[in-house]
This record gives sequence, C-alpha cells and structure tokens, in this order.
Amino acid sequence: MAKYRLLLVEDDTSLGYVLTEYLKMKNFSVLWVKNGKDALTVLLEQPFDLCIFDIMMPDMDGFQLAENINQKNITIPFLFLTARSLKIDLLKGFSLGAIDYIRKPIDEEELVVRLNSLLSILKKTDQKEEELYKIGKYSFSPSNYELKIYDEKRHLTARESELLLYLLKNKNNISRHSDILNTLWGKNDYFNRKSLNVFITHLRKYLSKDDSIKIDNIHNQGFILITSSE
Repeated sequence: MAKYRLLLVEDDTSLGYVLTEYLKMKNFSVLWVKNGKDALTVLLEQPFDLCIFDIMMPDMDGFQLAENINQKNITIPFLFLTARSLKIDLLKGFSLGAIDYIRKPIDEEELVVRLNSLLSILKKTDQKEEELYKIGKYSFSPSNYELKIYDEKRHLTARESELLLYLLKNKNNISRHSDILNTLWGKNDYFNRKSLNVFITHLRKYLSKDDSIKIDNIHNQGFILITSSE
C-alpha cells in the first residue's frame, strides 16, 4: 500500500514518465498530468498529500497554477520543479505558498529524501489534535489552516500555518532562524532563509488588524511573536 499520494504536473513527457516510475518504485502513489488545467480539475475532485508543479509549461505555467489554487481556496502543499535559478523566481514561488523549490536536472534520490522529509512534517501537523489558539483579537485553528478576527476568516497555506504555530508556541521569546528552518523546512540554507522571510512578511500582513501583535526581527538571530495584550 502506498504511503503518500502525489500529484505531478509536468509537460515534459520523458521527465514525467521517469519521475512517475521512480517515485512509484519508492512506494509513492503518483498521478501524473501534463498541464495546469488538468491539474486544477483533478485537485477539485481528488485528495493528495503533496503536489509537484513544473514551472515552465504552456498555456498555464506553474506560477499561474499556484495562483489559481490560492484563488479557489484549495488547501494543498506544493513544491516547484524548475530549471530557473534567478532569485526573483525563487521568491515569487515562495510568495505563492510553495514549501520547497527543486532545480532541474533532478537528482531522484535527493527528491525522494526531500519529499519524505516534507511529508513527515506535514503528517505530524495533521495528526495533532484540533486546537484553537488565541492571538490577541485573533483566533487560530492550525488543523484548519484558518486565522479569524471578528467575522473575517483567512485561509493560510500549510507552511504559513506551521510557521505561525511555531512562533505562537514560543511567543514573547526568540525563535531562532536555524531552529525554525531545521524544524519546518528540514534544512538551513540561503534559499530557505529567503523563503522564511517571505512567510514572515505574509504573517505580519495577516495579523496587522491588531496593533498589540508584532513579529519582531532580531538581527542575525531570529523572530519574536509579541502579543502584548495577553
């Protein structure tokens, strides 16, 4: 029985076939589609543990696919496959909610290790009992990826929810960069640090309706979620 169910969106027939067969050999269940439109249809009909999106596809590229998923409030963790290496592309991918970014040409063994690490973290989060946290005037449900203030609800990405929960459990104390990255991303490196900064920016924006809440940056050390109203 397969351990995890993956959606692979890749228009390159050769690469798509190789990755699909290799991942199946490693005990993943894989559905491979060749374009973003088919991926959207499938995501509205079937559950997946994780999605893998190629960026450079015709008609609807990986970035556009991620934007459509966000607009439709489809809560699913995803990562990008790409031959691009520009910093602006990496930051755009993370800003759209990607939890990882894997460059081509792909090392299949590294891909499997990173997938298992990411899915293990996501699974632990899903298995936690449902809890409702108070953050100033906000209420936060990690299991539902939901942040609420008054009658306004915001659906977070899986990574946004994980990061907010991490900061919240250490509120009013420093959460060090290295600890956050090793715990949530599984690796402390340059690109993951850039990703962390993007997600911190998102959370600051989401929590901006309560002036008693701040996420302070401690230079070269980490972040502190301050909730002075509690």
